Amino acid sequence: MGRVLTRSEPVSTTMEREFELTDKDFKFIQWFIHKTVGIYLSDRKKTMVYGRVSRLLRKRGLKRFSDFKSIIESDEQERVHFINSLTTNKTEFFREYHHFEFIEKVMAKEWQERHCEEIRIWSAGCSTGQEPYSLVSSLYRSGVLDWCPSVRIVATDLDTNVLSVAQQGIYPGGVLESIPKPYLKPCFVKGRGAQQGNIKIAKGLQQLIQFRQLNLLEQWNFNEKFDLISCRNVMIYFDKETQQHLLKRFHQQLNPNGILLIGHSESVGASSEIFHHLGHTIYVKR
Repeated sequence: MGRVLTRSEPVSTTMEREFELTDKDFKFIQWFIHKTVGIYLSDRKKTMVYGRVSRLLRKRGLKRFSDFKSIIESDEQERVHFINSLTTNKTEFFREYHHFEFIEKVMAKEWQERHCEEIRIWSAGCSTGQEPYSLVSSLYRSGVLDWCPSVRIVATDLDTNVLSVAQQGIYPGGVLESIPKPYLKPCFVKGRGAQQGNIKIAKGLQQLIQFRQLNLLEQWNFNEKFDLISCRNVMIYFDKETQQHLLKRFHQQLNPNGILLIGHSESVGASSEIFHHLGHTIYVKR
């Protein structure tokens, strides 16, 4: 996969700050993150990288990234922490709501007309869990859970820290603003005691979701294909070649007439030959 750099600031000088992060160090980080997880860090991300790396160095009592580099090259757990620190996770409940309306008004009806006895959905890049919990709430509201005997959502992310949050399914009350009222009472419960002020997804819905750590660039060990894959606002971090590679793999992982949801600023590009656009960044497998 080709490595692409966007040059928007000079990188020819070493940062004179609390910690040493040389131009060579930054180039290594760009290469390492791209090789390992496919994420492209442009030169303009150097300040952001310095800030996040600084926290890691300070925690370990180090002054130079070169000392930390040898640690992440030899210690798998430290390597995971390093990758987690540089990946951005931003999400909310029912983000890009038209996708959930499509599931409820179109897909739920089609699945029922086809008498589907099992429905499999993959939330790829699930972050702290708001997306898969929104998906299962839509399945509940549309009545899919009433007639389909087997429903399962697989939710994956590279970052083990956000997966830990997702598995708990507990969120501060402030997230209520992003949850439409029709979903609140049937799908979420308010915390009591030590959890006062928080909300949690209903236990019966949470049990339908399996959370897994997964690197999208590595092998996918799925035993089944999916009726719907949601990979929204994830591919924007990858270069074009990596995006096309992923789209082909998503196509292979979908059942016939399977649906792919992507982010509002994303498109399938050259993969339009294998995906038909239904509008609003919704695609069906050709």
